[in-house]
This record gives sequence, structure tokens and C-alpha cells, in this order.
Amino acid sequence: MIDDILRHNREFVASEGYRKYITSKYPDKRIAIVTCMDTRLVELLPAALGLRNGDVKIIKNAGGTITNPFDSTIRSLLVAVYELGVNEIMVIGHTGCGVQGMNAAEILGLMRERGISEEHISLMRHCGIDLDGWLHGFEDTEEAVRETVDLISHHPLMAQDVRVGGYIMDSVTGQLTVID
Repeated sequence: MIDDILRHNREFVASEGYRKYITSKYPDKRIAIVTCMDTRLVELLPAALGLRNGDVKIIKNAGGTITNPFDSTIRSLLVAVYELGVNEIMVIGHTGCGVQGMNAAEILGLMRERGISEEHISLMRHCGIDLDGWLHGFEDTEEAVRETVDLISHHPLMAQDVRVGGYIMDSVTGQLTVID
């Protein structure tokens, strides 16, 4: 499958398909969006929000949540605010998220099935990594979005004039619900 993608890429560049996507690194709408990596949102989210290339910074991860105040998503948001002019942040969860109800024990079991040794799992724990907390999902999407908005809004390095809001997108229709 990767070979097919590479073949398409060569054709895309050769035909100059990239020309219509040329923009700067600065988001025109000065917005950053934190959302889930779910495949249903790849085209749906930008289409449902009327976004085009260059409009916003989109940061995706499993669940669209932030569980640690020093993870790469927070780092990306800080860069977006201080280096790229972002002044609004949208946290967008979605219906039917695979991280909702995710179980750390099941994930660890799947790792073992794929050949990750007990020694490596124990090493992570010995290094202070709380694998059960790190691999655990959330039970309530709305609450997970609220917690992420709160973490961003109250982060000690986040500018206080940045507006942060939470939303849930319907994974089928693209309808946004505002989370108070």
C-alpha cells in the first residue's frame, strides 16, 4: 500500500497538483484545532467547518484529548500561539470515538500478541511510566473535551488572552455541538 502512495506522490508532484495548496505556515484564521485522528474526520471536519488549506493549524491525536500538561499537543499549541499567531483554540471531540472506553489491559494484551516482551513492558513501568493511565481511554466524550479545554485554559504557559472552546462533532453529519 505504501508503494501505491509513493507512486501517487510522484505523479502528483510531476503534474504540479500541489500548486492549489500553496500557502504560508501562518494560519489565516489564527485558529488551532485539537481533534482526533479518526479517519472519518480527515475530510469531514474541514468540509463541515468550511476550512481550506492554510486556514488553521490542526493537531490530531488518539481521542483528541490532552492527558499530560507537557505532551507534544501542548507543545504544538504553544508554538502555534507564540510563533504562528494563533489566538483561538478549538478542542473538537467526536461521536463514536474509538478511545472512548479504551482499556489499557486490552492494549497491553494486543502489544504482547504482536511480540512486545514482558521485559519491555516492565521496563516502561520501572522508568515511571504509568502504562495503565497512559493507555486508558475516556468514558465520556463531553467530559474528556471539558478536561482538555480546562487543561489548555489553565496551563501556566498559555497566554490568557487565547480563547479556548470545546465542541463535539457528529462523525456522520459533521454537526458541531458546543460544550459549555
